[in-house]
Amino acid sequence: MISRLKWVGVAITVFGLLFIVAGGYAYMKVQDGQRSLNAFSAAQSVKLTYNDQGQLGTDPEEAAGIMSLLANDWGYSVDPSELNPNDPIINTASEYMYQMATISYHTLHSTVKVTLPADVTTSDGTVVKAGTYDFPVNGKYYANFNRTDPIEGAARTIAWSPLALSLIGELGVGAATASSLQMGLGLAALFGGVGFTFILAGLGLVWATRAASETAKVPVLRPAIQPA
Repeated sequence: MISRLKWVGVAITVFGLLFIVAGGYAYMKVQDGQRSLNAFSAAQSVKLTYNDQGQLGTDPEEAAGIMSLLANDWGYSVDPSELNPNDPIINTASEYMYQMATISYHTLHSTVKVTLPADVTTSDGTVVKAGTYDFPVNGKYYANFNRTDPIEGAARTIAWSPLALSLIGELGVGAATASSLQMGLGLAALFGGVGFTFILAGLGLVWATRAASETAKVPVLRPAIQPA
């Protein structure tokens, strides 16, 4: 029985070593991904702006509006430690999301000029005269515009231009990549923790069975029976 328990302890220790190896491999892959993401971000040289006090943006009111859009409207949990004025290059999930919110905030609060070269008659018979119109976006996202209105339909393409949408899409990929790397790091730590636990349990079981085996080898002295 003691021998069987000893081999169970050895098997548990081996499983622990396998978990340690898996954790180390996951950690190396995460580091490779992080280096690649950092190099990509540095090549683009897209940075967040901080003021002299290390606060985001040059306009506190605008920065507060962007952060409110990100945290309240979009429900994103910003990690303040990822917003580092000493490293303004965008390479963390919170930085990617803040930059995405910056582009969206400026678009949502913009006013665009729409020029109709000729009169347009809508489906209900309304005639919209040719001319140039100022159209406030007023918080409308791309899908919220009325495409049947000639002015509003044209304003949608101007406000939410292919450039703005492509930048938001690229930033979204960066945010997802950064979050995935964080999850990978957590998984590596989990593998390492499980591995150390298995190794500790396995070695403890081997030690316990060894102590029990040595105890069993100690001879038991019995008093001799004296004749009457």
